[in-house]
Amino acid sequence: MFDTNQIVLYGSNGVCKIIEITTKKVGGNSIEYYVLKPVYSDTSTLFVPTQNEQLVGKMRNIMSADEIYEILKNMPEDDNEWIDNKNDRFTACKDVISSGDCKRLVKLIRTLKTHETAQNKKGKKLHIADERFLKEAEKTVCDEFSLVLNIDHAKAMSLILDRKAQ
Repeated sequence: MFDTNQIVLYGSNGVCKIIEITTKKVGGNSIEYYVLKPVYSDTSTLFVPTQNEQLVGKMRNIMSADEIYEILKNMPEDDNEWIDNKNDRFTACKDVISSGDCKRLVKLIRTLKTHETAQNKKGKKLHIADERFLKEAEKTVCDEFSLVLNIDHAKAMSLILDRKAQ
């Protein structure tokens, strides 16, 4: 169970604050909701039914600074497994994004950034879907790293990509 004013990560919506826990009538039934406000966006409010295990399962406590540095320190250097088949790659990327697992998201960012660099050297760009997955993963991870470590997104990306600094 989560509490009001708690900061959580909610799936690909990123870092959110639980601004209240409320009950609303829907179709004659009273349903309790977590009301989430994304920390880095004033434009949306999310309602997560407290009894919906699948949706509540996408919420997790944000990590501590020690947990973040531990993930970065233990990330293998040769973690860039590129999937050539675009349909398989898109399925794998969707799975990583929806998992909200920070370690997997960092690996995805590194893999996509490595591939982007290789493509740029050939005068090419990332596939548009790969760009979208990269932006979504970056937002999720950088939002959390920025908040916890009190750094900007650019510094968070540097931490993610700088393998020697770990």
